[in-house]
Amino acid sequence: MKEAKYYTKLEKDNKVRCSLCPHNCQIDEGEAGICRTRRNLAGILYNENYSQTVTISLDPIEKKPLYHFYPGQNIMSVGPNSCNFKCDFCQNYTISQMELPTQELTPEMLLEVTRKHNCGMVAYTYTEPITWFEYVIDSAKLLHKNGIKTVFVTNGFINKEPLKELIPVIDAMNIDLKSMDDDFYRRLCKGRLQPVLETIETVSGNCELEITNLLITGENDTESMIKKLVDFLAEIDPNIPLHFSKYYPQYKMTNPPTPDSTLYKAKRIADKKLNYVYLGNIIADRDTYCPECGKRIVERGFNTRIEIVNGKCPDCQKEIYGEF
Repeated sequence: MKEAKYYTKLEKDNKVRCSLCPHNCQIDEGEAGICRTRRNLAGILYNENYSQTVTISLDPIEKKPLYHFYPGQNIMSVGPNSCNFKCDFCQNYTISQMELPTQELTPEMLLEVTRKHNCGMVAYTYTEPITWFEYVIDSAKLLHKNGIKTVFVTNGFINKEPLKELIPVIDAMNIDLKSMDDDFYRRLCKGRLQPVLETIETVSGNCELEITNLLITGENDTESMIKKLVDFLAEIDPNIPLHFSKYYPQYKMTNPPTPDSTLYKAKRIADKKLNYVYLGNIIADRDTYCPECGKRIVERGFNTRIEIVNGKCPDCQKEIYGEF
């Protein structure tokens, strides 16, 4: 355990208020917040999952998904046994919504295992790394000092002050923008939309950013909803890569799988305003093309072939978003 950052001691009965995420949980003595891992012990809020990982794996960077951050490279992936959302459709519910055994992985141990596997990047992913805040800050600083890059895969539901502390130690983020409908967030995720939008606006321009949208049949897959999401991103930066992902029934949700046709329709809509749009969980073209001249500049297959010179398309000199 480690004492949590971003909380306030209240005057009565040793209660505290956590201010890490917009839930702003008021926590009684002995109890934990919505995330299950920030617990009030004698009026002090602790992060109970500090240095405790529920999983560790060596993945392709594209699996995060990140397509514009060192494509073709492997990344060490770790995650806490917790989440500050309760999504009915959670794709990783067994490790995010249920208590499971974890193993110790101190910042020093994480650095050591990353070096052992000759890996230059670490991802905080799979569940919700916001709930791992203190560990992410400590380990990311250590990794940076040793030349290791860091990735944060998140729902974006975090308050502004901790986000400002987080951004300098993170090199790339994928934020899951689940819907442009606040009712969707409240009903299916037990969260809210606006804080996520504000996180995206804050992160853009401060580190490499990509967005994932899981298209769920009958929930967030209408043409108007897709256009609203695309318009929001295009207004911030049309270069932000957007990943539409196919939904399959999971956890508490039994809606039928997303038809492939819905994903292709979403891509056609997004291609009109965004420069880099990809489809996930289906067989589709995963390559990256220059938005100016159409040249294939990243070919993804058994091996990844990159034709980008000094961050630009070699044919037309268009600057390509990301790090390669």
